[in-house]
Amino acid sequence: MEQFASQYPMVRGISNYQLMYLLVIVSAVLCMAASAAVSSTYKKYAQVRSRSGLTGAETARRILEANGVNDVQIAQVAGSLTDHYDPASKTVRLSQATYNSSSVAAVGVAAHECGHVLQHHNGYIPLQIRTILVPAARLGSKAGLPLIFIGLVLGLNNSLAKAGVLMFLFSVLFQVVTLPVEFDASHRALKMLQSTGTLDEEETGMSRKVLTAAAMTYVASAASAVIQLLRLMMIVNGGSGRRRDS
Repeated sequence: MEQFASQYPMVRGISNYQLMYLLVIVSAVLCMAASAAVSSTYKKYAQVRSRSGLTGAETARRILEANGVNDVQIAQVAGSLTDHYDPASKTVRLSQATYNSSSVAAVGVAAHECGHVLQHHNGYIPLQIRTILVPAARLGSKAGLPLIFIGLVLGLNNSLAKAGVLMFLFSVLFQVVTLPVEFDASHRALKMLQSTGTLDEEETGMSRKVLTAAAMTYVASAASAVIQLLRLMMIVNGGSGRRRDS
């Protein structure tokens, strides 16, 4: 960890413990700020009814039909902002607030999930890469930290700790690859909302704000994952250094 500080003059004078603590704080602040932004933005535009009067479910059906997609179902799922596309069952699942609402926020979210449908149907490469990473990312998020704990904290084997960091890397890669997938889905959504006449230009601008705020949560998650990876690397390298000195 001392090597890290020597390579970056701006952190000289900050102890290893302080630097790691700072990284944790930055990560938490990023996630909380992004979550608060999407919540307030969605709440604001959930009060604005679209002029077309189409609900989120009707919007999704219109967009899918306009793109020749007839094998995808649209279903309602419990919760708020729990909207997602399930490629396994070919189902667009819209939260209760989105499914029945005709607000520009709900319409935008429904269109975003349809963007994922089109990515799936068109073989969008980043989505394919993310799908491939899913098993490794799940394993890394579950087993990475325990391996580091067993290898480093219990002092059994530092190689186990390094293996844990490597496994955690896959979950970080998943978060990073998610970024282009989400931004592209929003881009497709906004184009489809206008091309199908579901929203006019002003309303599309409102939906863009909602989708941008939502996208920032993914940016914050990716940044937090990278920070966590850096923190774990510092801990493991520090543990290796202490063993060599002993």
